[in-house]
Amino acid sequence: MQLTAGENEGRRNAAGGDGPVDGGEKQEAPGPDGKEEGRMGWWKWQLPDSVKGLLVALFGGGLPAGFVAPFTKIAYEASHIPSLEILLFRCILHLALFFYIKFRGGSLFGPREAWRSTFVHAIINIVSIACAYSSFMVIPAGNAATVRKGTSTLCSALMALVIDSYHLSVYDWIGLLGSLVGLTLIVVPDLLRLDRSTRLSDIFGYILAMLGGLALAMALMIFRTLTHPSKLMTAAFTFGVVGSLLCAPLMLLLQKPIAPIEPLTWCCVTGITVLALVSFFCANYAVTKTHPALVCAFLHSEVVVTMTIQYFVLHEPISPFGLSGATVIICSIVVITAQNIAQDHKESNENK
Repeated sequence: MQLTAGENEGRRNAAGGDGPVDGGEKQEAPGPDGKEEGRMGWWKWQLPDSVKGLLVALFGGGLPAGFVAPFTKIAYEASHIPSLEILLFRCILHLALFFYIKFRGGSLFGPREAWRSTFVHAIINIVSIACAYSSFMVIPAGNAATVRKGTSTLCSALMALVIDSYHLSVYDWIGLLGSLVGLTLIVVPDLLRLDRSTRLSDIFGYILAMLGGLALAMALMIFRTLTHPSKLMTAAFTFGVVGSLLCAPLMLLLQKPIAPIEPLTWCCVTGITVLALVSFFCANYAVTKTHPALVCAFLHSEVVVTMTIQYFVLHEPISPFGLSGATVIICSIVVITAQNIAQDHKESNENK
């Protein structure tokens, strides 16, 4: 068996000899430039999987999704395109993954034993997104995104206590609590100032956003149970199939579909479908690396992006409570990230 230079050196020192051991060729020690030590240091300081998952949720899941709510509202105001029609366009884009899966020689819906979980995941995701898109058209986009993400975080944390074996640390719970406090600062003052003439529709919009958050938490928890290697692609394709079969008839029955002709509407719908697909992949990938409650907390970055676009593009005012809540959310994200990095560094030192 060929030994490394370090093993040869150790055996030479133990035996008091100078030659290579076990017939291995004599190997030179790393040069004075320290390249070998640099490589070792690089691997030592690589980010742990949990932090990678959180960063993917932050930049790949939350930031792109932050554009979806205002784009949905802009498209609706431009041509009154219904929410289920936007969702149908998104599902059609997911169907394009058929060619990729077939090119890789995989099964469209994954292994047979995972079909039930895959289809349940798709149905719950459809419910979550349909409720979210509908709420974006009724209440301010920032508030809808805030309520949805806050509900998903709270439900994921409760599921962690009841049905999941994953144990959250004290700092994780502090970060989750801070995130919920930030969401409360954003939403509660607006709820207290509801206009009497639109109170019922506003309450309905908030209920839709809460249902969307509950469904999102359930979908992420179900995806976490899938174990086959192609689960990301098969889950996305199944979402497209189930969504197309559900949205097309429901759109004709419940809403009034239109053929948009405004370039602005088409630009918004295209942006929604592409950015939502990116967010779908990143959020589901993140829950394979860390707990869904922490992923949902990092998806709150969507709220900050949505509120920024709401103020600068839609010219909808943001209260001081909204700014305070966004600041608390960002601080909570920093706390959770720092704790996960510190915990991984501590475990690495203990294993040495």
